[in-house]
Amino acid sequence: MNQKNALGRLLKGRRAELALSQRTLARQLGVKPSHIAYLESGKRKPSLALMGRLEEALGIGRQRIFLLAHPEAEAMVNPSVRAVKPKTPADAWRRFATDRPFLKRHGVTRRELRAFKKLSLLGYALSRHQFLAILIMIREPAEG
Repeated sequence: MNQKNALGRLLKGRRAELALSQRTLARQLGVKPSHIAYLESGKRKPSLALMGRLEEALGIGRQRIFLLAHPEAEAMVNPSVRAVKPKTPADAWRRFATDRPFLKRHGVTRRELRAFKKLSLLGYALSRHQFLAILIMIREPAEG
């Protein structure tokens, strides 16, 4: 499990404390054992309904589960927490390129991503919004 998978580590640890197998927990929650494995490995996030069932089965607060599953929401729930800003252009590129919902929402193509990867090597764009601004400028037809 990687650093980002705090939810998976918490679920697995709590399940172990309660001496539950993945299969037993899955039965209690009404899901397949493979779904528990996906949650613990960070390959899936629980639905809102499943968060409630996890709270009951494992005794972990629903809000904690939600914030671990969606760390980007922490700044909205707790204004004193600020979003982590990338320290280097490489960090900014990595965050931009892996933010699938953002890329899908703005219709970023593979060709555009390849161009942005090359642009990121220059070190000018440090946020996804800067990448988006560049994308908009590229897509705008030149006024002649």
